[in-house]
Amino acid sequence: MLEVDIRKDFGKFKLNVSFSADRGITGLLGASGCGKSMTLKCVAGIVTPDAGRIVLDGRVLFDSGKRVDLSPQERRVGYLFQNYALFPNMTVAQNIAAGVRGRDRARREAMVADMVKSFYLEDLERKYPRQLSGGQQQRVALARILASEPHALLLDEPFSALDSYLRWQVELELGELLSPFPGPVLFVTHSRDEVYRMCENVCVLDHGRSQPEQDVHTLFDSPATVSSCLLTGCKNLSRAVPGPDGRVACTDWGVSLDPGRDIPEGTTHVGVRSHYLRPVEAPGENTIPCTVERVIDDVFSTVVLLSTPGGGEGYSRLRLELPKEAWAALSSRDSLCLQIRPEDLLLLKD
Repeated sequence: MLEVDIRKDFGKFKLNVSFSADRGITGLLGASGCGKSMTLKCVAGIVTPDAGRIVLDGRVLFDSGKRVDLSPQERRVGYLFQNYALFPNMTVAQNIAAGVRGRDRARREAMVADMVKSFYLEDLERKYPRQLSGGQQQRVALARILASEPHALLLDEPFSALDSYLRWQVELELGELLSPFPGPVLFVTHSRDEVYRMCENVCVLDHGRSQPEQDVHTLFDSPATVSSCLLTGCKNLSRAVPGPDGRVACTDWGVSLDPGRDIPEGTTHVGVRSHYLRPVEAPGENTIPCTVERVIDDVFSTVVLLSTPGGGEGYSRLRLELPKEAWAALSSRDSLCLQIRPEDLLLLKD
């Protein structure tokens, strides 16, 4: 178990993060500059927080109150950098050997042989990093980290340097390679898709502040905040004012909708995903009359941008996404009536 509760003041930017991570992969999800990588550096001991505690399996790595601050070497935490940080003048075997603790030659050679086999690096032992593909470099970097027998792994956007096809291949490999690891893994990314496929739990960071960790499916099914909603890919938002009748006034869309449930205290916005909007023939309960503004032919679907009675720009627009054949049946229309089922309306806080 990894427990993190830290604060760091960088002047204009303040880091205030609190979460825990058990065995398996926990995602740190957030936009660029929100503090994800800085959080990893604090856990690894590269950056010292101003206050707080970091505890791994009951062992205190950092405690500002007790003046405990273990060195990176003492923490037994493996850190995979974005660029993998392989030694360019060392072969694959030498890079892996550099991660082995202790100086016993037989142990080092046995560990290198084991890692080469486990990470499918046979016949590459004598090659240098410049002679390897991006996926091979990542496997070498992971093998070097695991050769040090860490108690936790920190992965800082491990696919950012790869093209889209290789990224998919390496993601599949990484999931398999990490499955036997007995400790917690922190996985930093700004990609909702990577979090959904790779992680069991997730902690959203927004402007340096962490939100409560939750399982991935809960985050995608019912995000609680505007920032988490946007990070999971929701394109349709409106400012909202709860009414005394149990309905919510969606001020940007210019309509009042029934959420079909109690409205949580502090609700400031509503959202609905593009593929949950349903074109209907006539106005009715929870419908929004819209005017078609623009049609975008995407690779596997059609995206329709629509104006709402709220008028204006920004949140007042709705984005509808349909299969191409479904849009073909509607394409002659310059206006549409869209319905939102109560269970598809997301109730959000700032």
